[in-house]
Parts: sequence; C-alpha cells; structure tokens
Amino acid sequence: MVHDLYILMITAGIVSLLFKLLKQPVVLGYIVAGILVGPNLFGENIVNHENVEAWGNIGVLFVLFCIGLEFRLKNLFESGKTALIGAATIIGGMLLLGYGVGIFAELDNMNSLFLAAMLCMSSTTIVMKAIDEAGLSKARFVKGATSILILEDIVAVVLLVLLSSIAVKNSFEGVELLKKVGVLAVTLVVWFVVGILVIPTLIRKVRPYLNDETLIILSLGLCLGMVLTAEEAGFSSALGAFVMGMVLAETLEAHRIEKLMAPLKNVFAAIFFVSVGMMINPTSLLEYWPSILFVSIVIIVGMIVFGTLGCWWGGETMKDAMSTGFSFVQIGEFSFIIAALGSKLGVTDPAIYPIIVAASVLTTFLTPYIMKTTVPCYNFLYKHASSRLKTKIDAREQEVEQAENAVSEGSEEKFMAHSDKVRHAVRKTVVTKRVVDLFLTNMSENDKHEEGGEK
Repeated sequence: MVHDLYILMITAGIVSLLFKLLKQPVVLGYIVAGILVGPNLFGENIVNHENVEAWGNIGVLFVLFCIGLEFRLKNLFESGKTALIGAATIIGGMLLLGYGVGIFAELDNMNSLFLAAMLCMSSTTIVMKAIDEAGLSKARFVKGATSILILEDIVAVVLLVLLSSIAVKNSFEGVELLKKVGVLAVTLVVWFVVGILVIPTLIRKVRPYLNDETLIILSLGLCLGMVLTAEEAGFSSALGAFVMGMVLAETLEAHRIEKLMAPLKNVFAAIFFVSVGMMINPTSLLEYWPSILFVSIVIIVGMIVFGTLGCWWGGETMKDAMSTGFSFVQIGEFSFIIAALGSKLGVTDPAIYPIIVAASVLTTFLTPYIMKTTVPCYNFLYKHASSRLKTKIDAREQEVEQAENAVSEGSEEKFMAHSDKVRHAVRKTVVTKRVVDLFLTNMSENDKHEEGGEK
C-alpha cells in the first residue's frame, strides 16, 4: 500500500508540476499521471487499482465536503433570481441536449440519461481557477456565476442519488422517481434545519477549546457521521458529505475549517483524478476521437448558449451573461463521478467513460482561450444586433448599474430583510419562535463574523 501511494504521489507530483509550468490546470496533470501508472499504457499494473479506488472514493467525499463548505445562503439570497433562472436554464437545457445526443447516438434510455447528467454540470474548481488566473475575480459577473455553480453542485449531488436508485432498479419510472425526489427533498430539509439548529450552537459553546487539531478532527468526525447516516437512509455517501459541509458553512469556524481541510482535500482529490486517468485506454482515444470531438463541441456550444440565455433571462447584462456562459464551457469532477458510477454499476456503455474524460480534458484545456473571446464576441453581437436588441442591451446595462448603486450600502439590510420574512412565515406555520430565532441567529452570527474578518 505504501509502495502504491509512493508511485501515485511522485508521478502525480512530477506531471502536475510540468502542467503547472505549461500553465495548464493541474487536474489534467493528475489524469495524465493516472494514464501513466494505469494498466492500459504499458500493459501491466504498476499500482494496485483497488487501493487507488478506495482512496479515490475518500477523495470524492472530501471534495464534496469542501464544496458544501463554500455554500452560503447569503450569496444565494443576493443573486437569487440570476442563480435560479441561470442554473435551471443551463441544467435543463444541457440535460435535454445530452439526452438528445444519446438518442442520436442510438444509446438506450439508461445510457442517454447518464450521458445527459454528465454533460449538464460545469466544474466549479476549473471555472473559479480560470477566472482567478484571468484576473477576473472582482468582475461583476463572478458573484452570479458562483451562485449558479453552487446550485449546480447541489443538483449534481441530487442527480447522483437519483441515478443510483434508477440504475439499481434498472428502470426509469416517473412515479417512483417523483417519490424519490420528494423523500430526498424532505430528508435534506430535515438534515439541514436540524444541523443548523444544533451544530453551530455546539461549536460556539466549545469554541474556546478548539485548536486546529481538535477542530479538524471534529469536522471530519461530523462529516463521516453524516456519510454513515446518509448510507443508512438509503442515499449516497456523497450526499452526506455535502450536507455536512453545508451545515458547517453556517458556523463561525467555516473559513478556518476550509483552510484546514485544503491540504487533505488536495491529496485525496489528486488520488481520485489519478484513479480516473487509470481507467483511460489511450488507444480508445484514437478509436473514439470523432465522438470526443463531437461531445466537446456540444458541451462548448450548449454551455455558451444556455449560460448566456439563462443569465440574461435572470437579469444580468448581456456582457456579464456572455462572460458566465463562456466560462462554463467544460465539464469536470461531477462528470467523472457520474461516469464512474455508471461504470461501477455496469449500466453504461464502456465507451462512454473514455469519451467523457477525454472531452473534459479537451474542454478544460480550451476554457481559458474561450474566455478570452468573450469581449470580441460581445462586440460582434452588439455591432450586428438589431436596433431593438441594442435598446434592450443598453436598458439592461442601465438597470443593473442603478440597482448596484442602490444596494451597494444596503446588502446586509437586504439579507436581514429576507431573514425577517423567513422568521415571520415560519413562526406562523412550522415551529416555535425560539427554534426559528436560533436557526437565523446561527446564520446571522456567521455572516457578521465573515464581515468582521474581511474588515
């Protein structure tokens, strides 16, 4: 086992360093490292695949836990319309497009459904890294884009649960699916509400005794406890990790936990991507290159179209909407996880996995270059647009600027107004005043702590 870990780490380290020097995402380096140590390139197993797969599964949990830690209700409130309409348009549009591609390729319903799920999620990690490397972290469109990515991550976790259920029964039943969605929704609400009521209060009580060591141990214990709870309830372990990340995101120690988790997440996430690379047969890439190119074009064009339309319909300016769409032109970690799930359950065609991974690599590589074309494409669109569309674009720009000026000093008041509405509604319907106050206090104190830290 130590020998396997040594081979993985040294290979991944050297290859990722090379990719870093070439200014390419290190994720691609991990996948290439997996190809190098996998059984398909040299015809023999350099490492034990079962050990790597076990570590990779742990890596998935840590990645989803950390994604949950980035979830903020406040951010969703601030860009709610853009996030909801944008995410719904992208996910819905890409699901239909992906399913249509599967039918066009003469795949059965199960394969088409899995393919659609693989194509509908952009990579949060890759998008945010590309935005950061392009120097656009403070750009106006980033807040809306981040909120859309968060919602996509939530939907991806839900899709994992639903696809697992459908694959196990090997059937697609509408009534059964709706029932599963209902049970999942209720379960998520109960877990999240109970978690927000209990865990932030508990951590606040013991905060004086929490050094870095005890905090990371406690956080991992809570994460794994929720993982086991999810498995006992019949859901995926990934759901449990994600939910606990969401709960801990509303504590005063959220950013500290993120910082402490980063090295652990990076190590196991690297192992996961290496395990993805180990499943790729280089000869199959040559065999399926037309399909890889076709799927990549579908991803790029679909994400640009649906991303731009969704954000425009959600109230963003055309330039910001296009900036979001042009940055979402890849698939990533969730596509790998869904592809691995289909392969593990034996319900997807073996050809789909290498095609999806190769398409992800190609679109990830192209993302920074496509992002650079946003402004020229916007200028071209504006120049050749009809007078009616130009008027709408200009009017939207003025509306957004006026809205920004109006709320620039009142974002906290806006969030608290939402909280007051929630408090008033829930007091009358579900629980007592004391419970609701505790729930909102836990979230509000976390927001105040974050703002204090920023100052």
